[in-house]
Amino acid sequence: MKENKDLGFDYDFLEKLVVGIGEVSQITGIPTRQIRYWEDKGIIKSLTEEEGKNRRYDYKNIKKMLLIKELLDEGYTLDASAEKVKKRMEMISETFGKLRK
Repeated sequence: MKENKDLGFDYDFLEKLVVGIGEVSQITGIPTRQIRYWEDKGIIKSLTEEEGKNRRYDYKNIKKMLLIKELLDEGYTLDASAEKVKKRMEMISETFGKLRK
């Protein structure tokens, strides 16, 4: 049962992780301009509610960005990448839900 506690810790940490757009760009290698474009298209969503405030992203959105970047590098279009990632993220959410139990 110790393994489940370790997984729980990681999950709790990831749930709380929030970083700014500059840090996301450094972590992922994706230019901030591209991140803003993806947000404008509704592919990702920042946690920032007020216009003009610094954009901040959680683990889920950072993971989405990394997956999209990977698919773009493999030759997928942005729209196809976004759809594929949406389905993959649903599967990941389901898995995390099962691990929490």
